[in-house]
Amino acid sequence: MFNGQCSMNNMTSQEIYNRLTAVFRDVFDDETLTINPATNADEVEEWDSLSHVQLIVAVEQEFGVRFTSREILKWRNVGEMAEALQQKLS
Repeated sequence: MFNGQCSMNNMTSQEIYNRLTAVFRDVFDDETLTINPATNADEVEEWDSLSHVQLIVAVEQEFGVRFTSREILKWRNVGEMAEALQQKLS
């Protein structure tokens, strides 16, 4: 998905959310899906343990980062995922 036009180090929160939205839509096969910082697995019908793994892999590939199990287990919502991405990209 990344087209190489935006420097990873200078990504704004909005750019991160735009790309996360694209990843979520792809993983959950739902072009109408919208996310916000408070979005969590309880709010996305198809978000189960298998799709969670697929989501993490897709996010890592999209942003060129790797997360530890410890980091992932701390996340309670999309906002915490986005914060972790911001830290990895800065």
